[in-house]
Amino acid sequence: MNLPELPAAKPAVPHPPREQSSVTPYAWIILVVVFLLSMAAPLNQFKVPPVMPVLIEALDLTLGSAGLLMSVFAITGFFLALPAGFILQRLGLKTTGLIAAACLVAGSLMGALSAGSSLLLFSRVVEGLGMGLISITAPAAISAWFPAEKRGAPMGIWAAWVPAGSLLMFLLAPALARDGGWQAVWWFGAAFSAAALLLYGIFMRTPPEQTPSDLAIAAPGNAGLSRALLNREIWLLAGVFACFIYAMLTVGTFFPTFLVEQHGYTLAEASRVLSANNAVVLVAAPLIGWLSDRTASRKLFFTVPFLLLIVLVPLVFQIAASLVVVTFIAMGSITGAIPAVVLSAAPEVMENPRFIGMGMAVITMGQNLGMVAGPAAFGFLAEHSTWTIAALSLVPILFVGFILGRLVHIR
Repeated sequence: MNLPELPAAKPAVPHPPREQSSVTPYAWIILVVVFLLSMAAPLNQFKVPPVMPVLIEALDLTLGSAGLLMSVFAITGFFLALPAGFILQRLGLKTTGLIAAACLVAGSLMGALSAGSSLLLFSRVVEGLGMGLISITAPAAISAWFPAEKRGAPMGIWAAWVPAGSLLMFLLAPALARDGGWQAVWWFGAAFSAAALLLYGIFMRTPPEQTPSDLAIAAPGNAGLSRALLNREIWLLAGVFACFIYAMLTVGTFFPTFLVEQHGYTLAEASRVLSANNAVVLVAAPLIGWLSDRTASRKLFFTVPFLLLIVLVPLVFQIAASLVVVTFIAMGSITGAIPAVVLSAAPEVMENPRFIGMGMAVITMGQNLGMVAGPAAFGFLAEHSTWTIAALSLVPILFVGFILGRLVHIR
C-alpha cells in the first residue's frame, strides 16, 4: 500500500531575516560633521594645559587650583552621563547636538570675558555640559547612520576625536597666547565651536529609513537603564576607562608645565611635545581598533598597555630632557590602544543592542570620573610635595586599571 507523499516540512522562520544594509554616501558626511562637533569638546577642554603657566601668573593660581580648571570641566559630564541618554531620546540627535555645541560656545565666551578665576571656573562647568552631551550624541548619530555590520570603521575614526581636538589646541594655543594673551585661546575655542554648531545644524538629519526601534539602540529608555546598571562587564569597562583617563589626562594636563619649570622649555616647545604624542595616538587608535577586530581577544589590547604605562608614566618625569620627546611619542602608541578598544568593546558586552546607548553612557561616567579626580589630586600632590611623588601616585591607579581589565568577560 502506497502512502500519499507528504510535502516537505519547511523550517519555521518567525521573522524574515533582515537584509544587510548599505552605507549611503550621506552617512560619511554625517561622520565628518559629527567628528568636527566632537573635536570642539576636547579642543576646549585642553585649552588649559598649553597655557597653564600663563594662567597661573595672570590669575594668581596655584597648581592645585589650575588643575581644578581641568577637573571641573568633567564634573558636569559625570552627573550628566546617564541623563544624557534620556535627553537624547526626548530631543533627538539634531537638537541635542545643537545644545551641546551652544554650551561650548557660551562657556568659551564666558571664559574669554572673565576677569577672575571664579567666573573662569564656572565657564568650565558650562563647557562640560557640552562635552557630556556630545559624548552620547556622537556615537548615537554614527549608530543611526551606519548599520551594525559596517560600524567598526566609522567608530574607529570617531574614537580619535579627543587626540584630534587636543592636538589642534596644543599646536595653536602657544601662538595665540603669545599674540593675544590667554583670552585669545578662549576666543578661538568659541569660534571653532560656533563653526561646528553651524555645520551640524545644516547637515545633521535622521536617516529616512530610521524606525523607533532603531532609535532605541542609541537612546534606550528605562529598561535600558535598568539592564545597564545590572551589567557587571560594562561597569568594569567604565572602571578601566576611569583609571586610564585619571592617569593620562593628568599627564597631559601638567606635563607642559613640568617641562617649562624643570627642563626650561618654552610654552611652544612643550606644546610640540604633547602634539607629537597626540599625532601618534591619531594613527595608533584606529590601527589598534582594526587589529582588535581581527584577533581572538580584545582584552589583550586594553590590559597589556596598562603594564607598559606603569613603567613609562613615572619614567617620563625622571628622564633627561633629551629623551623626553622619544619617550612621550612611544607612550602615544600605547595610549591609543585603550580608548579605541574599550569603546569597541562596550557595545559587545551589552546583552541587547537596544542597550548600547546606555552602555556608552556608563563608559562616559567612568571617563568623567577620571577627569574629575586625576588633575585635582595630582595638582595637590605636585604643589605640596614633588613632581616625582605626584607621578608615582599614578602607578597604583594604572595597576587597578589592569586588574579591572583582567576581570572583564569579553572575547
